[in-house]
Amino acid sequence: MELPAETQVNERPRASWSELIAADPQWAWRDSRLVHVDAPPAIESPPRDSALHRLVVRSCYAKHNDSFKVRRKIAELLAELGKGDWGLNLGAGETALHAQVLNLDISDAPSVDIVARGQKLPFKDHSLKLVVSQEVIEHLPDPHFTVREVLRVLKVGGKFYCQIPFIIGYHPGPNDYWRFTREGLAQLFADPHWQMLDLDTSVGHGTGAYRIAVECVAVTASLFSGALYKPAKGAAALLLSPIKLLDLVSDRSAQKDRIPGGYFCVVKKVRE
Repeated sequence: MELPAETQVNERPRASWSELIAADPQWAWRDSRLVHVDAPPAIESPPRDSALHRLVVRSCYAKHNDSFKVRRKIAELLAELGKGDWGLNLGAGETALHAQVLNLDISDAPSVDIVARGQKLPFKDHSLKLVVSQEVIEHLPDPHFTVREVLRVLKVGGKFYCQIPFIIGYHPGPNDYWRFTREGLAQLFADPHWQMLDLDTSVGHGTGAYRIAVECVAVTASLFSGALYKPAKGAAALLLSPIKLLDLVSDRSAQKDRIPGGYFCVVKKVRE
């Protein structure tokens, strides 16, 4: 089944990865994109936030994905992709990790190869070498279902990088359901088909304290006027950012799991 083409089309050739896709009437091609029937309809982009807002978010506030631990671990995993191997960035947004890593997201954006809500995956069994998920699992109503889907589509020996927030405010995108402790993340992969290779904080207690402090300032300001929430949040995000420097010493504490900003783990599929 074909869907009408949109004005913007992903440049990744459909022929280069279409053989990975299982036959399923719930999925349809829109030129070089694969779209699930339950995906939100393509709509006009909402008004963009101001340049100042984007600068504060990207350079200061939302930096979990840019921590040294995170960048180093993902670089290691991407380096393991060989010729003919494919990976998936589950909830990719506007990122572009690697030419052999497909992007799945709820938004029908130019950088996205697969448009879906992130639950059911369109791939054949044992077809992928790597799946990366950064700050996505908490937005899924049934994360255990998605973890089973990742297990299904990975080859034996394939790896799943899963990164989740812990101490962080409510952030709908479009929904926000879950938080996981270190033990909770380990339990998510308790199935004997998985082998836990690494489990660590992605950002430390400085980021945890920072994110809650920023929200505290913004919510307090909103008591006087709802219009003050975003300006207060932006100002607090800038002024309180030095708190995040405490992340540099988080790992020295035996209590580092009290209020870290988040965790990541790397698990390997060890059996079919």
